[in-house]
Amino acid sequence: MTEEVKYPLVSFISINYNQSAVTLEFLESLTHLTYPNYEVIIVDNASPSDNPDIIKEKYPDVILIKSSENLGFSGGNNLGILHSKGKYLLFINNDTEVEPNLLEPMVEAFENDETLGMISPKIIFHHHKKEKLMQYAGGVGINYIKGTGPFFGYGEIDTGQYQTSYTQLIHGAAVMVPRALMKTVGVWPDIYFLYYEEIDWSEHFKRLGYKLKFIAESTVYHKESLSIGKATPIRIYYMNRNRQLFIRRNGGFIQFVLASIYFYFASVPKSTLSFLLTGKFKLLASLWKAIFWNLSHFSGLKKMPLLVDNGIEKKIINGIYQY
Repeated sequence: MTEEVKYPLVSFISINYNQSAVTLEFLESLTHLTYPNYEVIIVDNASPSDNPDIIKEKYPDVILIKSSENLGFSGGNNLGILHSKGKYLLFINNDTEVEPNLLEPMVEAFENDETLGMISPKIIFHHHKKEKLMQYAGGVGINYIKGTGPFFGYGEIDTGQYQTSYTQLIHGAAVMVPRALMKTVGVWPDIYFLYYEEIDWSEHFKRLGYKLKFIAESTVYHKESLSIGKATPIRIYYMNRNRQLFIRRNGGFIQFVLASIYFYFASVPKSTLSFLLTGKFKLLASLWKAIFWNLSHFSGLKKMPLLVDNGIEKKIINGIYQY
């Protein structure tokens, strides 16, 4: 058995945005991987105040792609796909660090189960690494009324209580997919820009009959929301905009009506009052900007992404991977 067959090529694809120092920490953790066959693609999303060239200087084997514009999380990942060669693509946040044996269990899962479409590893909060405080160990399906779905293990100490299993939710901080499936499933839905894109994408996989899996033997440490922050205008805008957008793209009419009632008559008044009372007027403006976006966008919301680069042999057209 050749090395390439025993260890199929894995492409790491990660986005850098004004965080070269953080990305370098991520790349340092990859140098300890025990898996022998992988490539690393870093897509700089037009960082306005950061020079990503240091990434290439420190790690010359890394494929550094500098986008001329900020394509968002989905668009940046799609750009990375164009430059990748792996049988499996691991989309992973740059604000993560990995355990040395990360890849072996994930690749083995795909090699032994043709029904798998997406897998995510166990995710531990980086700043609680010693306590093994978990962020993700699988999850239940999305509640189409609230637009949320809880993760198993969130806030729990990892004692091995969660075993490898099929799941209804993968985690966008680290998700692996087989390259071949992009011919039929498509690529990241870049209409979202930030947040909910991995949930939408996973729903598309599931509708086509593919399963999702949580891999307990693989571990990633996540520096949660290091780039965006917990409550910033950009986070408030995209979380509220995309929650409604997700339901419109994936739910039925009744689900959309019920979700709208919950959103506009429960969630929005509560958040509006909270921002007013605490004087967080920028967050309030972002919330209402998200509302007006949904009220003013009606068509074309279910189209898959369009990404064409005529300078590259491989192209992504209408969400289908083209060779």
